[in-house]
Amino acid sequence: MRLLLAEDEVDLTNALVVILKHNNYSVDAVHNGLEALDYLTAGNYDAAIIDIMMPRLDGISVVKRLRAAGNNIPILLLTARSEIEDRVIGLDSGADDYLTKPFSSRELLARIRALSRRQADVSNPILSCGNIFLNRSTYELKSAKKSLKLANKEFQIMEMLLLNPGQLISLEQFMEKIWGYDTEVETNVVWVNISNLRKKLRAISADVSIKATRNVGYALEVLE
Repeated sequence: MRLLLAEDEVDLTNALVVILKHNNYSVDAVHNGLEALDYLTAGNYDAAIIDIMMPRLDGISVVKRLRAAGNNIPILLLTARSEIEDRVIGLDSGADDYLTKPFSSRELLARIRALSRRQADVSNPILSCGNIFLNRSTYELKSAKKSLKLANKEFQIMEMLLLNPGQLISLEQFMEKIWGYDTEVETNVVWVNISNLRKKLRAISADVSIKATRNVGYALEVLE
């Protein structure tokens, strides 16, 4: 799951990035509202965590502009304000949830999981191709014969492939979507995860395979 974190307090940002990455989320962090709007408009994120009090453009305005543009990304607002009226304004602007500072990392992670489940409810929680099914809520990959639970990055790669069956997805697209713009991870990490997925597909007797086209990308294809 790829997140955008928009928070102007640098120390808090750094701490949250460490926590989120430790829990297998991919995170891009920005420090003002205009950057948040630019990243969310141009990027492909699964959810956003946005502080209300930010320079250049406040969080409420970011949410309003996104919703006006038809962007329905799940949004969790962060703020030091705890008054009911402030929470109402935040939710009425189009945010999905609201978390008041200070908060525990456990509560933040629980709220993100709730956003993820809510997004899965809006879209199709089960993806399929050939004889395999991927449960987007439980990370379970299964066929009629067997099921396996995928690791976080494996799940995200398989999800991308299942959302685009038969279409080539480049190495750069995987890296940008799953590991983020500023990652220092080597690109061979994609090949390692795809290799693991191929083994798991064989283990559940899948009738689909991940085909590689040299210097172009990967695609999910049904075996003939």
